[in-house]
Amino acid sequence: MSSVRKSNVGSNLDARRRLPSVDRLLNAPPVAALAEHVSHDVLVDVARGVLAAARQEASSDAPPPLEHLASRIVAQVERILAPSLRRVINATGIVLHTNLGRAPLSVATQRAMAAAATGYSNLEYDLSAGERGSRHVHVETLLTRLTGAEAALVVNNNAAALLLVLAALAAGREVIVSRGQAVEIGGGFRIPDVLRQSGARLVDVGTTNRTRLADYADAITTATALLLRVHTSNFRVVGFTESVPLPALVRLGHERAVAVADDLGSGCLLDTARFGLGGELQEPRPQDSVAAGADVICFSGDKLLGGPQAGLIVGRREPLAALRRHPLVRALRPDKVTIAGLVATLQHYQRGEAERALPVWQMIGAGQEDLSQRAQRWAAVIARQSRTLEVSVRDAESAIGGGSLPGVTLPTAVVSLRPRQRTVEDIAAALRRVTPPVIGRIERKALLLDPRTVLPGDEPALLAAITAL
Repeated sequence: MSSVRKSNVGSNLDARRRLPSVDRLLNAPPVAALAEHVSHDVLVDVARGVLAAARQEASSDAPPPLEHLASRIVAQVERILAPSLRRVINATGIVLHTNLGRAPLSVATQRAMAAAATGYSNLEYDLSAGERGSRHVHVETLLTRLTGAEAALVVNNNAAALLLVLAALAAGREVIVSRGQAVEIGGGFRIPDVLRQSGARLVDVGTTNRTRLADYADAITTATALLLRVHTSNFRVVGFTESVPLPALVRLGHERAVAVADDLGSGCLLDTARFGLGGELQEPRPQDSVAAGADVICFSGDKLLGGPQAGLIVGRREPLAALRRHPLVRALRPDKVTIAGLVATLQHYQRGEAERALPVWQMIGAGQEDLSQRAQRWAAVIARQSRTLEVSVRDAESAIGGGSLPGVTLPTAVVSLRPRQRTVEDIAAALRRVTPPVIGRIERKALLLDPRTVLPGDEPALLAAITAL
């Protein structure tokens, strides 16, 4: 037994000695061709790693062929060069899918952002005066015109907007919030945590399901800086409930000389009742909060607004001036590409074309008959070309997502794929590996593909990926 072990060790050592050098690997044609696309240092590191793995794997007197080692280097370099952030096809039916980047952008918005990225711009330069200007002017006029607010400001997302509002207007003082609105949204983002980070102190009033105006009034003291209303965003409380309408909260604030801030979360400039989403389902709008008299209103740019990620703040001139003076503004400011995209998005609303131009509203406004026709067309193509999938079309529900219109669904038609041999998880994983990846949703051992969230230009790639299975 001992002699056999020694013989194996000797064979392994011999195999390791016969492995090619790093220089020889780098000169192999497939590896040498990579020198135009990746730095020499990266190639050396990858080659050394491949050789180290080959030494560990050596089990005979025949080392891996040079071509095999070279192909492993090429494969690893391709993985290194491939971007981790990739465009995907969203067939989940969730319009504002947070994990998939929320709102897809309009063609005009894409062009504006690309133009801003390709060269210099007057981001902070006043062309008429020939001197330094402010990046916020590009968006402020649009926002004030669309919402009726006296002033506006933009930061990099709505969490940043709320943090800035609290830090600038309530640091070291108290902020009164209904207990039912001290919410947690995606990623563990909690209103009480934001309050603590801003330096403000939370005073929660009422109960989880019922808060009255008297609860706010009784909690106001000389230390109170703000009355804060928070949109519950990703859930609804139904049944035995009561909350204070914003106009009543504003009247109380003005009577007691306390500012009122309204965190709307999503930010919807259109009347959702036009899409059959009225009454209790209706999403609050910034312009309604301005009309109700709220001092500061903040909302997102990449949800129902349909633009790039941003935090938009509108309201009265005095509190907005305090926000502009706060040191956090510089840390939270958006870049030129975001501002360009936001301007282009807001211009759709100014022109009255948001429903036609913005993908978010195109998707929400899509009728079930049109969706059914698309699903039937997909199913026919897939059924003709695939013998490994059971294909059918059935009615289902799409979701808005992104913390907007919680609990609201839209009727849709989906293509249902049931594999005859593999599992549905295998099929879903295979579609995530194609280019571009296709993301569906799994229900009752079937993969569902919802045409509501698939952009028309993505249909050929989606069908090709499925039939290739």
